Amino acid sequence: MTKHELLLLVLNPSPVLQLMEQTLHAAGYEIAIVHDQGGLKRSLLESTPALIIIGETFDGADGIELARGMLDRFPTFPILLYAKKDMTGIVKAVLAAGLSGYIYPPLKMDVIVDSVKNSLNRASHLGDWIRREVKRTTSSLAEKAKLSEAERAKLTAIFSTIQDGVIVLDRHKNILFVNHAVCDAFKVKEKNIVGRPIGDAIPHPELKALLLRLQDGPLKYHEINFDEGQIFNAQFMPIPGVGSAITMQDISYLKELDRLKTDFVQTVSHDLRSPLTAVLGYTELIARTGTLTPQQHDFLGRIQSSVQHITTLVNDLLDLGRLEAGFDTRRERVDFENVLNYTLDTFDAQVKKRKIMLVVKVAENLPSLRANPIRIRQMLDNLIGNAIKYVPEAGRVFIGIYQESQQIILEVKDSGPGIPPNEQSRIFEKFYRASNVPDSAIGSGLGLAIVKSIVESHQGRVWVESDLEEGTSFFVVLPAYEQSD
Repeated sequence: MTKHELLLLVLNPSPVLQLMEQTLHAAGYEIAIVHDQGGLKRSLLESTPALIIIGETFDGADGIELARGMLDRFPTFPILLYAKKDMTGIVKAVLAAGLSGYIYPPLKMDVIVDSVKNSLNRASHLGDWIRREVKRTTSSLAEKAKLSEAERAKLTAIFSTIQDGVIVLDRHKNILFVNHAVCDAFKVKEKNIVGRPIGDAIPHPELKALLLRLQDGPLKYHEINFDEGQIFNAQFMPIPGVGSAITMQDISYLKELDRLKTDFVQTVSHDLRSPLTAVLGYTELIARTGTLTPQQHDFLGRIQSSVQHITTLVNDLLDLGRLEAGFDTRRERVDFENVLNYTLDTFDAQVKKRKIMLVVKVAENLPSLRANPIRIRQMLDNLIGNAIKYVPEAGRVFIGIYQESQQIILEVKDSGPGIPPNEQSRIFEKFYRASNVPDSAIGSGLGLAIVKSIVESHQGRVWVESDLEEGTSFFVVLPAYEQSD
């Protein structure tokens, strides 16, 4: 993220405004707030914010109509709508007006920051150069014909020298422009495809799949694979008053690096399991060969503890590899509360020994999950195990499960030391551990990465909320089981 980017909050005074201001300021953004339409006009004249967040209603006016007026002047400007509810009508209105997206309650800190980051990233793909050219020379590609030959040649040269692929479409999905990178990737000639519908001009199956997904709105990730081994990440963005643009970045080398990393980790982890098992087995046999001194018993115990720790790390690496490779396909009807009870039984002795106040609140008549029960148990073990590990002696751990619409929400809250605000965005990364974790807290740094992979493989989402010295809360949202007729 570029430091000190200015965000303009066009919201009526409310707790939501305060939450957004505090959250985005903590994330490193500069914040400006306007309180009426006059202030909005002055702010747009006096400054150039990187992004605007506007309320569904503002100063008695319709927020979408205000945003539409701004986009008429600045077609590529990123604007996010804050809606009070998630409704189909809002989605259609946002897309029709050409806004970058919208956010709605319940608002979480990482959701707000991620929405802003995603909108800024989408706006930057076309780059500063296209925004300057569009504002200076044209409000739609229909005006391109009016440009002088010198200006046309300059704009074409800019497109052609970009290494990323660029396809510009009109409102009917006819190709207006492609650059050399696209022609080289799809092995087509510009003169043969310009003016034709993109589906007919470039009959690539994965490009057609991208076009089918466009009914869901702008796309940030869509991989296009080629027979030669190249892999592109394609992104689709509507351009108000023009049509749309598809940009393609070559990510072949990133995929290869990821494959090599995964293969290395899997190979090393797999090869370590056998010798570790042998070491652990022989340490147990030593104790049976004769009488050992107390010091020898102590040494054997240390060896066994270390080997078990390494074995756990190896198993975590293998589990994470299987999850990321998409091998976790087992699904069945799962009672969330029953799985939770098994996990609580596992930690019962530890809770009593450390005198932890454990509060469990499960809503009645919870629907089932369609999930892998082993993975759900693994997720609960990691989240609840972490809460118990990091909470001080005689501390408090709260576990809640409740339903909202067709979703089941899990909350695990502890009274531990909390996570520093600048580290919360990295807490789900592999091997990452917060800087304030005590050295005595043993862990591999893979537990939360596994939790995130499990949740995402079940079409859910997970996030964290934490305050230093006040504790940490993890939230998991999973879709409820829907029985087909």
